[in-house]
Amino acid sequence: MHADILTLFPEMFTGVFDASILKKAYEKEKFSYNLVNFRDYTENKHNKVDDYPYGGGAGMVLTPQPVFDAVEDVTKKSKAKPRVILMCPQGEPYTQKKAEELAEEEHLIFICGHYEGYDERIREHLVTDEISIGDYVLTGGELGAMVVIDSVVRLLPDVLGNKESAPEDSFSTGLLEHPHYTRPADFRGMRVPDILLSGDHAKIDAWRRKESLKRTSERRRDLINEDALSEEERKILNELYNG
Repeated sequence: MHADILTLFPEMFTGVFDASILKKAYEKEKFSYNLVNFRDYTENKHNKVDDYPYGGGAGMVLTPQPVFDAVEDVTKKSKAKPRVILMCPQGEPYTQKKAEELAEEEHLIFICGHYEGYDERIREHLVTDEISIGDYVLTGGELGAMVVIDSVVRLLPDVLGNKESAPEDSFSTGLLEHPHYTRPADFRGMRVPDILLSGDHAKIDAWRRKESLKRTSERRRDLINEDALSEEERKILNELYNG
């Protein structure tokens, strides 16, 4: 996968891309990236990328020309048709399902804006996806792009050390993940559940599924699709609801 990130502050990405899973993915050649300062594409003598909005109002708006030219330039070098992602608080709420969808792509382009907003022609004629990472407003789109890129790259084949890690993540199964424990079995009188020490993998799997249902029902009941549950799982859920 390759990602082009259009930003006015490329230096913000240096530390993030040079550490942890993103660094390992880059070193394994599973992921590559290009930081593009779209101010370099401006055609005005002052190198401005924003202007006052027609009709008046507070703040400045990103002009279309440098963004269009930057996207068109990086697209010329692409072997595959890219997904052009606009980071925006008005966009589609970001989910694990969306991360899994984007992980299937070869080329992603992220547009990170600043100021009051974008010229509407960028939305209408350039982007394929608008994404919001939450119902709040950030100074710019860079932090949101980092979140999306991290969540997508970790899903690429051979990026994570354990192939089972990503499929068992919270939200990947439709539920929140079950509790985890590690050594020691007894820490200050707080014991690991006996079932996890039993070596009976069938019972452990059943316990984990029940705990996953329990945690989801307590914290995010909106995630539970009862039609997708087995009869045994619906029985467990009914016990939890009426417990």
